Amino acid sequence: MATFDYVANCWYPVSFATEVKQGELYGHKVADKPIVIWRTQDGEAVAFDDRCCHKRFPLSESKMLDSGTVECAYHGLCYDGTGQCIAIPSQPDAPIPPQARLKKVPCREQDGVIWIWPGDPEAAEQVNPPRTPEVVSEDLTAVGAPEPLRVPANYLLLIENLLDITHFYPLHDGNIGDRENSLIPVQLEEGEDEGYRYVKTIREVEHYKQPPFLQEWFLYDEVDRIHTHCMVSPGLTRVVMRVAPHGELGTEAERGYTLLHLHLPVDSRNLVWRWHCSCRKGHTPRSDPDTPTAYKVAEMFPAVVAQDQWALERQQAMMEYPDNGYNELFLKTDKPLRRARQILTGMRRAEQKAAAERKPAKGKTAQRQPA
Repeated sequence: MATFDYVANCWYPVSFATEVKQGELYGHKVADKPIVIWRTQDGEAVAFDDRCCHKRFPLSESKMLDSGTVECAYHGLCYDGTGQCIAIPSQPDAPIPPQARLKKVPCREQDGVIWIWPGDPEAAEQVNPPRTPEVVSEDLTAVGAPEPLRVPANYLLLIENLLDITHFYPLHDGNIGDRENSLIPVQLEEGEDEGYRYVKTIREVEHYKQPPFLQEWFLYDEVDRIHTHCMVSPGLTRVVMRVAPHGELGTEAERGYTLLHLHLPVDSRNLVWRWHCSCRKGHTPRSDPDTPTAYKVAEMFPAVVAQDQWALERQQAMMEYPDNGYNELFLKTDKPLRRARQILTGMRRAEQKAAAERKPAKGKTAQRQPA
């Protein structure tokens, strides 16, 4: 684990679609790559290497003109929505060099989320981003995290955290967890969907006394519960909780939520984490029949997230020490976490092998021509 960095050949969620406004520039760092995103005059979200092709100035800190052109704040080179340079103020009468253009980054807007692919652009053509219909469904009440969380930890630590319910005690004891969580049997499901290997944990329990937050959100003190956590892809983990009085799962008495966790590696030691909650319309919490349940979850869930972030930061800090013979102990309940780690490690090795095969022979590197 201490040597894991990230998978680059993957669609990663950089923002919800509603966050990207026309006329604005947005800078991101994903898998050690600087990326700028904007909307063209037609409303299409596009992404490019964030460096002006002249002197590396970050275009995300530059200016979007009324014409829809991006003007570099350093020397004024202008780029259109295809990334082509269309003006150089210092040499207005000279032809624009053909290499004066931005490197395009694969970008896809789908189901209310904007995804980018920081790895090999050709590989992006082989798979689509995961679907997130909960973000745009008219049948649900949905709300996302108000701000992305920037956590100083490798994103695999977060994925393992999200697949694991046994940490609900003691980390979340008193809000969404208790000691009984640790006793719920863990089932493992694996497969392939949408071009990605997935890992899902399934926990089913009857006559379970709900912790305080879950009583508030879903009304019942004691329930039958089905709780699943699925690493859909390296950029998405979906959590679904269904609860009801004994024997009533699948009826109108059932309540619950879907939590989408959108995550991406900034680099090997930092991640960005967004979450999104959706519940059935008409469902309200115990304390306020006028507030949708999803809104109450969004109000209270940051306290849970803060506890996870606290743990992730401290785990990452321990990664900075030499192992010196240290090896992690894997428990039976850690099998899904271990499988997720193996899948991501396998993806990383595959892309490293492909990159090595594409590497040009020594002395064959193309030389850039001066403008």
